[in-house]
Amino acid sequence: MTTRRAILSVSDKRGLAEFARGLQALGVTLISTGGTARALREAGVPVTAVSEYTGAAEIFGGRVKTLHPKIHGGLLARVDNPDDAAEMTTHGVEAIDLVVVNLYPFAATVAQTGVTHAQAIENIDIGGPTMIRAAAKNHSRVAVIVDPSDYPAVLAELAANHGTLSAQTRLALAHKAFAHTGAYDAAIGAYFATHSAAQAPADVPNVDDSGDDVDDVSDGRAKTPADATEEPAFPALLRPTWRLEAKLRYGENPHQQAAFYSTAIPGLPQASHRPRLADAELLNGKALSYNNLLDVDAALACCLEFDDPCAVIVKHTNPCGVATHPSDLAAAYERARATDAMSSFGGIVALNRKVDEATAALLRETFLECIIAPSFTPSAAQLLRRKPNLRLLATGPWARAPEDREWSLRSVAGGILVQSADLHLDAIAQAKPVSKRAPSAAERAGLEFAWRVCKHVKSNAIVFASESSTLGVGAGQMSRVDAVHLAKHKATQALAGSCVASDAFFPFRDGIDALAAAGATAVVQPGGSRRDDEVIAAADEHDIAMLFTGARHFRH
Repeated sequence: MTTRRAILSVSDKRGLAEFARGLQALGVTLISTGGTARALREAGVPVTAVSEYTGAAEIFGGRVKTLHPKIHGGLLARVDNPDDAAEMTTHGVEAIDLVVVNLYPFAATVAQTGVTHAQAIENIDIGGPTMIRAAAKNHSRVAVIVDPSDYPAVLAELAANHGTLSAQTRLALAHKAFAHTGAYDAAIGAYFATHSAAQAPADVPNVDDSGDDVDDVSDGRAKTPADATEEPAFPALLRPTWRLEAKLRYGENPHQQAAFYSTAIPGLPQASHRPRLADAELLNGKALSYNNLLDVDAALACCLEFDDPCAVIVKHTNPCGVATHPSDLAAAYERARATDAMSSFGGIVALNRKVDEATAALLRETFLECIIAPSFTPSAAQLLRRKPNLRLLATGPWARAPEDREWSLRSVAGGILVQSADLHLDAIAQAKPVSKRAPSAAERAGLEFAWRVCKHVKSNAIVFASESSTLGVGAGQMSRVDAVHLAKHKATQALAGSCVASDAFFPFRDGIDALAAAGATAVVQPGGSRRDDEVIAAADEHDIAMLFTGARHFRH
């Protein structure tokens, strides 16, 4: 069926004018609303306002605009049905063949600091989802576009086929449309589950009923800081939406299929500071694999713990070397590699500063799978590109904001587990000395460093460290004393005077005896064992300073 009439009402105006001109060139009549109509007219594209088309004025400040029989009758009518065709004639309803609507980003709006409940309510679109769903339901005749990236392909098909779209295209667009409204409704539902309706300002920006912004949503008014201590509830129904970013060659093993989806949990708070792998630019090397992505994410998470120039080397999602330096990124990387140069081979490196040529020269000395950093200097990138298979990922600037909340999802048989992220960062400052000897200032710094790294090591986890670098890492052991022995075995540097972090309590004194034999002088652990007295006594026997945090860092 030839496309003769289209309604356009969008908040995301990318490519709008070009697409509208293309439709107009094909003889399509354009109907539009509010800000969209204004944008098109300013671009020199003539349109008919919805109020002119329906003969009904916008009412209630734009809340009711497209909710009219001439709009929804034009979308839902089955023109090949004699009864529908007769009713269209009786009521003066003309067929609308194309709907171009995307909804105001509700989830992004409520994620802004200080957005009030009333402002959130005014950003709930009504007419837009209604038009999208009506068009998608009637996709046997009507096409619906919710994503500006679909404009070129749709326009090309219309031009090549005398104004018609195939049934396959209309079905694919309908599928995308229902996913779009489903994610939108999920965001609203999750917001209502996690926010109080107790606050409402007298004047709030309007969003009309069509999915079209009225240009004053971001009005620049002062925002009230959100209560960072308020604990959000878990919604009774959680409907995350994932977008396919890439099909991967295979999963953890070649016989497994895999894909990478970017994820956002509508309505749940997200950490805006965290670099997203989906947004990182691949500057060199082949596409990332499933295992690469897991390791890159692990390295990135650990690197985000530190403010000073930092290097993290990860192998099989465990840090095998971490170091910081007050000013020199190359020195930080060299220290990190020195922890376990053997395990660094084939590893993933995360760096929290722009990579310079000096750092790049050191990175080239070891076979690496991937390097992720905010950016690379031109000379550093040129040097690293001499290794054609080395993947370089540039994320853009990082900004740590520990008070931001993140959520972790893991699949299990028949469902998912959801938890808030492990953001317990102030444990050392609040930790209590339980040994006769309190740690020195230097030991406290070493314990702080080890504790932050230990959080990213698989349980049971033991980390030997200095004030600014790891010395030995014991990961994923079935007993804590074995984790101590593994960390000692992996260490290539002297452990005399080192500090140790344990992700959970020591159940027996044997772990303390083992780390003391290695030369450690201070240890931090959560405490809470039935044998804490025995463990503390062991620390005192070895003149080891011991802190209890009261918080553990299990990582399964």
